[in-house]
Amino acid sequence: MTTDQVDLLAIGPHPDDIEIGIGGIVAKHASLGHRVGLCDLTAGEMGSNGTVDERLAEAEAARVVLGAAWRANLRLPDRAIGSAPDHMRIVAGLVRRAKPRVVAIPYWSDRHPDHVAASHLLTESVFSAGLRRYDADGEAWKPESICYYFINDMAAPSFVVDVSAHYDTKRRALACHVTQFTPSQAGAVATRLTSERFRQLIESRDSQFGAVAGVAFAEGIVVKQPLLRPHLLHE
Repeated sequence: MTTDQVDLLAIGPHPDDIEIGIGGIVAKHASLGHRVGLCDLTAGEMGSNGTVDERLAEAEAARVVLGAAWRANLRLPDRAIGSAPDHMRIVAGLVRRAKPRVVAIPYWSDRHPDHVAASHLLTESVFSAGLRRYDADGEAWKPESICYYFINDMAAPSFVVDVSAHYDTKRRALACHVTQFTPSQAGAVATRLTSERFRQLIESRDSQFGAVAGVAFAEGIVVKQPLLRPHLLHE
């Protein structure tokens, strides 16, 4: 599993969550020449549609579309994220290997319990990765910041990122997850994701964030630390 150094490390609970939340941001950073790594905590094996092999293949296809350098899957147990002490050590080891400047993880409030559990585990793990006496592989590494992105729910963002020029790339990356978003697949079970309304939910959220910022599409980010600006004037 290749996990060499990156500028941005985006981590999601399941193989399609990064694309749902910050597919545009990933694509934008990659297009600007920043090295981006992606990591899925689970293979989504408890999902109603798609096999593990199918979901891993779809995730890799989406990585190529987004332009990320690599995509890892930690194969933590789906529906049991953070249930064992070694989960934190595994994630901390990944952060230490990837040495990201910024880590993007799910927002802590979400309708899906796995997303909430992942946010908690990842917050703790990134912090632990920076402690030199914490027992995990690699040397201690502390990113510059942790950014929280939205998957299902939304709240007031700390800031938004204009992804208008990369929104078609986000759409194409989401389309790679055929088993999750295409209800016409043979044997598919109807779920919230297979409904056309789910894609509408994603795009309406991103267009709303964009509209308030004066652009077509934007993705919202929450940070816990204050944002430092040199003055009140726009450069």
